Amino acid sequence: MSGTDTEVIVVGGGVIGLTTAVVLAESGHRVGLWTRDPVARTTSAVAGALVWPYRIEPARQVGVWLEESLRHYVRLARIPDRTGVRIVAGLMADTPLTGLGSWASRVPELREARTDELPDGVAQGLRAAVPLIDMPVYLRYLKARLRAAGGTVERRSVTGFAEPAAEASVVVDCSGLGARELAGDASLYPVRGQVVIVENPGIDEWFVAAVPGSSETTYLLPQPYGVLLGGTASDHSWDLSPDPAEAEAIVARCARIRPELAGARVLEHRVGLRPARPRVRLEALPVPGGGRVVHNYGHGGAGVTVAWGCAEAAARLAVASV
Repeated sequence: MSGTDTEVIVVGGGVIGLTTAVVLAESGHRVGLWTRDPVARTTSAVAGALVWPYRIEPARQVGVWLEESLRHYVRLARIPDRTGVRIVAGLMADTPLTGLGSWASRVPELREARTDELPDGVAQGLRAAVPLIDMPVYLRYLKARLRAAGGTVERRSVTGFAEPAAEASVVVDCSGLGARELAGDASLYPVRGQVVIVENPGIDEWFVAAVPGSSETTYLLPQPYGVLLGGTASDHSWDLSPDPAEAEAIVARCARIRPELAGARVLEHRVGLRPARPRVRLEALPVPGGGRVVHNYGHGGAGVTVAWGCAEAAARLAVASV
């Protein structure tokens, strides 16, 4: 895509970048997406991808973005084989129903769990049916949808915004952790997450127990390729190597919830770095020499959860800048 043809360049090929590019392209804008890594190797590709807010602020705005995203995911769940999006029932442990925000009214079957529905050791929880996404399938779907709308995808690394700004009047920064260097944002930091994929012994519901501030979480998410077991939340760790001791502890925690997981065959180990920040950065600023950059990053552990809402907001800022 030549500079004269490009209206918008989106930097970043994860779920935030792809979704933003799709929204812009389907709104009639000429869009080029630049990604340092192949889409299938971004942090988004290893996400558990249960649509529920986790380690993301500000809470009130997150609720707005989540509501918009839920509307999209419910539609996409009608064609799960193409999109990888399914509506799956499960239990969110140790989470009060009060205080969830208005988005909770849009969640089917959301209610307090009965005592007989709680696993041993869990005192309280919520039952809900929410989108659970097979990310490799979903990212391929988004990429194809972007191309069908006339957008392009290019493997390209950048060290600053001057390069894309030379080819487009608007640059949308969806670079995730890359914004630490690209945007000079020292408030952005990694939250390392490790998961284990095991053969599914017959589990068809998800379970999540995430204590705020803890480096250990417990979740099991049934996916078409197996059960994704988690996890960890290690602040400021850049280590992408799986830790065998952590993997063993993850399986043990999940097996306390579902004992049949104790003997499940391990298929894969995955590690990803969540792009955390005190609050999501979603704003438009001028670029030296002309043009504008729209920042859309810092979504912590909820990039998938708020992707469509943030994409719509970023697209409005981008359109206002063109």
